Amino acid sequence: MQIHGLQKMTLLDFPGKVACTVFFDGCNFRCPFCHNSELLGVGFPPLMDDGELLAFLEKRKGILDGVCITGGEPLLQKELPQLLEKIKAMGFLVKLDTNGSFPDILADLMSRGLVDYVAMDIKNSPQRYAQTVGRERFDLTQVAKSVALLLNGTVDYEFRTTVVAQLHDEDSFHGIGQWIQGAKRYFLQCFVPRDSVLQPGLDAPTEADLHRYAEIARIYVPETGVRGV
Repeated sequence: MQIHGLQKMTLLDFPGKVACTVFFDGCNFRCPFCHNSELLGVGFPPLMDDGELLAFLEKRKGILDGVCITGGEPLLQKELPQLLEKIKAMGFLVKLDTNGSFPDILADLMSRGLVDYVAMDIKNSPQRYAQTVGRERFDLTQVAKSVALLLNGTVDYEFRTTVVAQLHDEDSFHGIGQWIQGAKRYFLQCFVPRDSVLQPGLDAPTEADLHRYAEIARIYVPETGVRGV
């Protein structure tokens, strides 16, 4: 497997754990605000292969608690289950970031004990999902299955939304809240404008707006937090 990025240590990506973050390329979404847009297509040069990653992890035993798997959309990687088996066999916890498009693969990883924490993006309310993932049309069926899987499953998880001024409003968070009502935890992440995003000219919400949206979300998910302000 080709690894396209590695953050050797993070205290933020895996709640309560010291971890590294592994980046894979490729994604089925084209979110206009994506911070990892260089990983969306094929052709971005790899940093290392899975053997080199495992050698790195071998040296970090006793230092790192876990490994964060992200992208792009990492569930596009057909050999990911085999890699996770090796990472788990080394004694590391695994956190998976996903957009929820592949519930069958997610369910398989969860049932085999290959993930310990899942962070799933909820891009917007159902009515605005297509726009927010950069598609003219979008069938929410698979994403909805992943939401239900996490809500009803046994693996620890969070839902999260990157909030963009032009894409989200109060109705967005009423819609999202109704959809994920009863979730363990939900986070609103403040968009950070960068030159590398797919659609220039997008803005962060004001801090006041972000906190107002969080208050709306707490009607449905009491444990709602704000990141990035």
